[in-house]
Amino acid sequence: MAPFLAYEDKGADTSLLPLVLVHGHPFDRTMWTPQTEAFSASRRVIAPDLRGYGASPVVPGLTPLSDFARDIEALLDELKVREFVLAGLSMGGQIAMECYRLFGERIRGLVLADTFPAAETAAGKAVRNEMADRLLAEGMRGYADEVLEKMVAPYAAPQVKTHVHRMMTATPPEGAAAALRGRAERPDYRTLLTRVTVPTLVVVGADDEYTPVADAEAMHAALPDSTLKVVEGAAHMPNLERPTEFNEALREFLTRVDALDC
Repeated sequence: MAPFLAYEDKGADTSLLPLVLVHGHPFDRTMWTPQTEAFSASRRVIAPDLRGYGASPVVPGLTPLSDFARDIEALLDELKVREFVLAGLSMGGQIAMECYRLFGERIRGLVLADTFPAAETAAGKAVRNEMADRLLAEGMRGYADEVLEKMVAPYAAPQVKTHVHRMMTATPPEGAAAALRGRAERPDYRTLLTRVTVPTLVVVGADDEYTPVADAEAMHAALPDSTLKVVEGAAHMPNLERPTEFNEALREFLTRVDALDC
């Protein structure tokens, strides 16, 4: 049976744990290109397009985080990947937390980048649903123009801004709206974090306005075994804005997790 999700599967199976990368909203798997290129030389790297994004099918309505997580689980089953390191950024980080809730026994390490675990507030629910309505009515371009220099810092390299803007404008509005409505109803993961039994890397851009450093520090404090990396010169997408620094932190983390898995 063909997998439901479009995906990139790069690098040969080795003795090292596969790395699974979950993109944020409203992006696609090319968000992870610097990491796929850097780490597929030594291990298998799998980066799916979430439902409603990239080349994956669009499912209108409301997509809860549990649906995203079950899609990833089904893809990994299809690809015969039993255990892995799971990394997610922003919404992808919340999906990674949901994956840990649903099938944490398969996850050997977590990377939570520029994300936060709390449930949505009443005001936040209204904002997300209003934005979903707007995207369905107007499309993605106006939104992309408005938020580009919050997704990445105003001083980010032009090619990074172009890449991020292109991903946002290419996202189907129906998929983005369904994800926004689903995130509005997400559970609170703060208690879950205190029960995580695997090493976790918490990463955040120093100039991130969406998920400030204080959010990352709170997750770091809650997790039993975590490392915190604040990436200077980056906002909400340090993996693209400062790939060298991001990859260095991820490489050190993977080396530690691999050693524990031996």
